[in-house]
Amino acid sequence: MRKYDMLKDSPGKSLFFFALPMIMGNLFQQFYNMVDSMIVGQCVGEAALAAVGASYSLTTVFIMIAIGGGIGASVITSQYLGAGEYGRMRTSVYTALLSFAVVSVVLGIFGFGMCRQILTALNTPPNILADAVLYLRIYFVGLPFLFMYNVLSAVFNALGDSKTPLYLLIFSSILNVFLDLLTVLAFHMGVAGVAIATVIAQGLSAVISFLLLMKKLGRFEEIKSEEIREQNGEKERKILYSPEMLGSMVKIAVPSMLQQSIVSVGMLLVQSVVNGFGSSVLAGYTSGMRIESICIVPMIATGNAMSTFTAQNLGAGNPERVKKGYKTAYAIVFGFALLILTVLSLFHTRIIAVFIEEGKAFATGDTYLTFIRFFFVLIGIKAITDGVLKGAGDVGVFTLANLVNLGIRVFVSFRFAESWGVEAVWYAVPMGWAINYIISFLWLLTGRWSRKRIIRHGQNDET
Repeated sequence: MRKYDMLKDSPGKSLFFFALPMIMGNLFQQFYNMVDSMIVGQCVGEAALAAVGASYSLTTVFIMIAIGGGIGASVITSQYLGAGEYGRMRTSVYTALLSFAVVSVVLGIFGFGMCRQILTALNTPPNILADAVLYLRIYFVGLPFLFMYNVLSAVFNALGDSKTPLYLLIFSSILNVFLDLLTVLAFHMGVAGVAIATVIAQGLSAVISFLLLMKKLGRFEEIKSEEIREQNGEKERKILYSPEMLGSMVKIAVPSMLQQSIVSVGMLLVQSVVNGFGSSVLAGYTSGMRIESICIVPMIATGNAMSTFTAQNLGAGNPERVKKGYKTAYAIVFGFALLILTVLSLFHTRIIAVFIEEGKAFATGDTYLTFIRFFFVLIGIKAITDGVLKGAGDVGVFTLANLVNLGIRVFVSFRFAESWGVEAVWYAVPMGWAINYIISFLWLLTGRWSRKRIIRHGQNDET
């Protein structure tokens, strides 16, 4: 696959072919999440599937923190890359990795100690609580590897390399499926086996990803060595950690981390509404959410591509090119939405049947897919609009829009669950996406994002 230059090539081709490896990689990631659910649902039982579903909502909170941190690192790194300042770009990468490694260890310890209390507070059905706690404790032991894997993927994307994360996700997915079959079918380890398989597969991928990143940064160092490296009469020194750069990252990362984690906490609250309808409904909802997570992959990937595209072109001083790319991104997400609608309209019943047999759980999952299939275009246009704001480092209104999205989903779910039933949970989804998009789009029209300045060219990063 040809590599397209985001600073020079056609905006449409640059965005699409940069997003394509991310789409494929995330599909593989969702694939092994589906395999987890399929193996547990078909081979262990409905209650075990519900336990994994309850656990998944909590683990998402921590992964969203990693993704939010990755956003801060990737924006700074992309802008230095666009400006051609490879030394400072390298320093930004090292600063991000060292900082988030510490954060991941702290979060892992917290999650391990508090998972039972959190699950109990979320009204997790008693018949699945023990399995859910077991799954989470194994998961949190490996959280630093899982956390860093997401940050490393964000860094690769910031460097314009979306293919390496794809190859690693393919490797991780295949290994995860093999380990699932081994631990659940051969060793009869149930829910624990699924958690162990995930930790081993993504942990190994994180180590390989780190080694490949160090090699890639070495190539940028070779480019730098060919340039004149004398500044103010002194030879430029390698700087591994910059508090000033960390401060710039934090300004972007903290709102993004708060937004991502608060949204996930909100989804936990929504999960508690579903939990109140019993483990059968929870199992069906889990199945539907697995399919939804696959359907939003191309939308989120296009939004992430738009973020990198924006950061690199603003770093190069070309906001007009960002506007052209944004317009082209609409055609991309509308095309994906039409494809998703067609597939789900034809095969939604067969897809749910892969996870679970006929019954209350099956009906819940099938009803959810039948409804949500019409609305994926909303998260697509939301993602590309948010992508411009993230890439520019203009995260204030972006964060507000996403929190309003969350507030709508939580309010509607809690307020109308009693009268509408569990359907209130999914009616709230497109409402939140639509309002989120409107807020972000209106702010985008002001043009203030194009005047944001995150990096300072030629700044001294030593302390």
